[in-house]
Amino acid sequence: MERLQKVIAHAGIASRRKAEELILQGRVTVNGKPVTELGVKVQANRDKIEVDGVPIDKEEPVYFLLYKPSGVISSVSDDRDRTVVTDFLHVEQRVFPVGRLDYETSGLILLTNDGDFANLLMHPRHTINKVYVAKIEGIPSKEALKQLERGVMLEDGKTAPAQVKLMTVDKKKNTAIVRLSIHEGRNRQVRRMFEAVGHQVRKLKREEYSFLTLKGMNPGDVRPLKPIEVKHLRELAVTKPS
Repeated sequence: MERLQKVIAHAGIASRRKAEELILQGRVTVNGKPVTELGVKVQANRDKIEVDGVPIDKEEPVYFLLYKPSGVISSVSDDRDRTVVTDFLHVEQRVFPVGRLDYETSGLILLTNDGDFANLLMHPRHTINKVYVAKIEGIPSKEALKQLERGVMLEDGKTAPAQVKLMTVDKKKNTAIVRLSIHEGRNRQVRRMFEAVGHQVRKLKREEYSFLTLKGMNPGDVRPLKPIEVKHLRELAVTKPS
């Protein structure tokens, strides 16, 4: 017997947290009866479970790495018919992105149908390190870089300490390339961090997600994660960043 929300997450319908919302909203039935309370246990191989009237089929978990191009939505659908990350995968499983990269940001994003795995990586308590490379307007001072390292105050609180490296400077164009390593995942966090120290981001790319990189990949490329990579991510999610 397993909790209903866990079974829904394993089926690739949604993350466990989202599955709990579906239950509370009365959108889930078990053997034809609505379930609106959390904690109900079911047998996935015996009970008939439906979400919005559609039976769930337990799928084998799959895990993919996508080099997201700029101008793509980190979602499974878009009401304005813009390109979404799942458009780059041609698989039977109902995959969804792990976290988000904003529309204009390119780089490494994971997709899966394993809600527990996604929730583990995205949970605020857990500490997956992410490396971004930003092209910014203006040339940051040493003090600005130190502020980013120490953490800056945003409207949703102070950011955790970051690793920051000034890569290149173009004095003619008054721009700079900065490498930023963080383990948090707030909405548009990197852009807001640079804005907090007086610099607008022109281009932003996530180059690393923990030990995963974009080596050998072009925008739009997808590859499956190896089992050892999935295992290693699970382990790293619950350890403190170095």
